[in-house]
Amino acid sequence: MNYEFLLWLAIILASTKIMGLIIRKLGLPEVVGFLIAGIILGPSVLNLMSISETDPTGLFLENTAEIGVILLMFCAGLETDMEQMKENLKASIVTAVAGVLVPLIMGAVAFGLYFKTDVSNYEEVLKCVFVGVVLTATSVSITVQTLKEMGHLNGAVGTTIMGAAVIDDILGIIVLAIVSGLKDTSVSVGNIILKLVLYAGFIMALFFITKKAEPFFAMDRGKRRSGLFALAFCMLLAYVSEKFFGVADITGAYFAGLMLSLSTVRNYVENKIESVSTMFFSSVFFASIGIKVTLGGMSADIWVFAIILTIIAIISKIIGCGLGSAVCGFRGKEVIQIGVGMVSRGEVALIVAEKGRQLALIDDDMFAPVVLVVIVTTLLTPILLNIVFTKELKSLKEMRLEMKNHGQEVKERIKERNR
Repeated sequence: MNYEFLLWLAIILASTKIMGLIIRKLGLPEVVGFLIAGIILGPSVLNLMSISETDPTGLFLENTAEIGVILLMFCAGLETDMEQMKENLKASIVTAVAGVLVPLIMGAVAFGLYFKTDVSNYEEVLKCVFVGVVLTATSVSITVQTLKEMGHLNGAVGTTIMGAAVIDDILGIIVLAIVSGLKDTSVSVGNIILKLVLYAGFIMALFFITKKAEPFFAMDRGKRRSGLFALAFCMLLAYVSEKFFGVADITGAYFAGLMLSLSTVRNYVENKIESVSTMFFSSVFFASIGIKVTLGGMSADIWVFAIILTIIAIISKIIGCGLGSAVCGFRGKEVIQIGVGMVSRGEVALIVAEKGRQLALIDDDMFAPVVLVVIVTTLLTPILLNIVFTKELKSLKEMRLEMKNHGQEVKERIKERNR
């Protein structure tokens, strides 16, 4: 048996914590340190480790990282305020739709203009559209961790981001299916939409069942088995979502958390699972993103387009999701916060790009720009979130100080009158 994975885990856990502490000293979210630690350990810098399905140790890290993101999204579901989620459902839907359409259009137009695509060529036009499809993807695992660190996961902004991300995932599947169907006639768009409708019914049925089963959950409150059963439920729903409905496993995990968020066992389950997730699995997940980073071999033209595509990836989500939230009544900084919260693409964009490569809609040399988009948006999202939320906190402190000073002035005036 190869015990190298133990050494890798020790290095990852120690390095992520050290980098996390350093980054926190700089006033940035700890998750940025985790990502940087992974980049340093991976092929881009020290090349100490890599993640590959052909390597048993790399495959172990990949699977461990997947458990990490599943637990992260499950805990996010547990912490979600369902009443707040219901209040912001309309905003989540509109934000998600705008957050898909704007990147799709801007990405397709940018590719077409840069490479002077012949619009009369059906295949070439599909390639343009598919680049836009890649930009529609959203991966909120980084956003979730950052908002948790800053205490903003709940509230109107946090719940709108989470709701929009789940809907974005569903819309992304539909858009991917439509474009894939235009290229490959064996792909049935109707079947995919039917699966999504069935999935919606399945989730609603589970919500009803878990609500009715609350008396049984109450009997297990504070007992270890409630945490074990909740974890098993999370893993099962993640598996069923991915395997039978084609919906991302992290979406299933988030729904599992939502279903238990109103339960009496919520606090016990959250405390037990979050400690394991934070200490081990989440660190491996965020480090694995950095370890996967590999750049090189790009021509000057591809480098220029990669930079353009990255800028568009950031701007299009901020504009699209920002406009969507503004239509639904959000104002000022909240609009920017929601837009920034949806910027990160993560592994979702890579999965979509791989599907495009299989269908010959993305050339091999276009994979590097997608990787750059993933790297920059993943690193930049927590930094931008820290900026847009910190400014809000500062203004709140100033408001409190002003109120305090005003109150003091009122007291002084009352004293003067009494004299």
